[in-house]
Amino acid sequence: MSLFPAFKREGARRAEGSRCRAGLMVGLLCIGAAWSGAAAAGYGIMVSEATAAQAGWRSVVAALQAKHPGSVVFSWARQPEETLPALRASFPRHVCFVARPEEAGREFVARVHRLMRRLDADPYTDALWGILTGYDAACARRIALERDPLIVRKVAAGTEVALEMCEEGVWYSELKPGLMVRKPRGGAAREETVPADTTEALVRTLNEYRPDLFVTSGHATERDWQIGYAYRNGQFRCQDGRLWGVDTRGRRFPVDSPNPKVYLPVGNCLMGHIDRRDCMALAWMNSAGVRQMIGYTVPTWYGYAGWGCLDYFLEQPGRFTFAEAFFANQHALIHRLARFFPEALKSPSEKPGRVPKPPALTAGARAAGLTPTDGRGLLYDRDVVAFYGDPAWEARMAPQPCAWEQTLTEREGVWTLTITPRRGERTFEPINRNGAQRGGRPIVQFLPRRLGPVEIMEGAELQPVVTDDFVLVPLPAQRPVAESYRVVFRELARPATP
Repeated sequence: MSLFPAFKREGARRAEGSRCRAGLMVGLLCIGAAWSGAAAAGYGIMVSEATAAQAGWRSVVAALQAKHPGSVVFSWARQPEETLPALRASFPRHVCFVARPEEAGREFVARVHRLMRRLDADPYTDALWGILTGYDAACARRIALERDPLIVRKVAAGTEVALEMCEEGVWYSELKPGLMVRKPRGGAAREETVPADTTEALVRTLNEYRPDLFVTSGHATERDWQIGYAYRNGQFRCQDGRLWGVDTRGRRFPVDSPNPKVYLPVGNCLMGHIDRRDCMALAWMNSAGVRQMIGYTVPTWYGYAGWGCLDYFLEQPGRFTFAEAFFANQHALIHRLARFFPEALKSPSEKPGRVPKPPALTAGARAAGLTPTDGRGLLYDRDVVAFYGDPAWEARMAPQPCAWEQTLTEREGVWTLTITPRRGERTFEPINRNGAQRGGRPIVQFLPRRLGPVEIMEGAELQPVVTDDFVLVPLPAQRPVAESYRVVFRELARPATP
């Protein structure tokens, strides 16, 4: 029996009277979702009955309910897919999965990805979701209780990042021993020479500098992060929910960094895999103040789903929340599959971590310089990067000038997305090339509300994709770069409400 029977029964009744219909295709690549429940639930809380039966974890759900008035709770007995009819009827904007560590393994992450693409007929993720867990219920509740938005002003990293897009920050090289780059607030980034073993410096950066965003890459497992990728350096390790650094001489440096922060292990294998309580992801949450993070649940070799989060979050500062940046990159990944490997979208999902068979190479993929390995990599990455935390909590980079401006306006049902280049012919070039699969990400604009079917009125030559909750525009390929680009579309009908 559900511990939240009123919510579940209400969702089931709505589901009986509603039917998820395919989106209406109008103009070029327009996906207007036919969905019910437009105003029913802005925030959904997902929890298993076994988790909700425990008082500590029930308090996590209660904290989210208090923070998000009007939220709807969905519970399941055996598997989260049981909630699909009620989710389709309610169609929340944000969905938070409250899960104990023993529930939150890589298979669970993959199931959440797949479930959250099934609320309507298009292939894209249908809500901003997150998995809220912790080393224990008290840790998860601290994350749930976080209310104040985070403006990311201080950035620190164990790999190269685009400090020119940050208010201030520091990064230590994982490729060249002794290289550190620092940018003071109001100043320019400059190189400095530091000891080759940066373990103590990184721990002190977390404990004393207290960055708002921490970025890492390199070799890792569920139990450690190996700081140097191309040379011998120290490690970060975990035990009993705590992090510490161990340098090459065996000295130990505890991490105590309680300020709220977001964490991007963009290139680390397994950093997002919660295979047991004693793992790095939970230690970051418990002893390093991490309120939101992403992370691969498998070994990473292609990198699109991880590194691309920098393209949207750090390199378009102020435009996206941390959650929006993650899902903008997910939309970009699905779009790349749909555009260049459409048959792959119809293939059954592989077990997480298993390299899929190479999909057929289309003429479009060949013209874009892609290979079957790119198709395999995109499929491999699609369901294996977790997003942890409350997806509605706002963490956003401090605004800086972006390579292009984008504005969205609406008048009498006609929407206009205007893209204005600000760097001339370099506008759509990669900001930073460190890592894998960098640059080339499409322009993404989230919509302020869900739309019904739409018709493209202007800008069809840009090959835009307009869904119920976002617009995606591939980077313009023609040169010279135009002064501006516009996509204009008209909503044909408002979505039905229950």
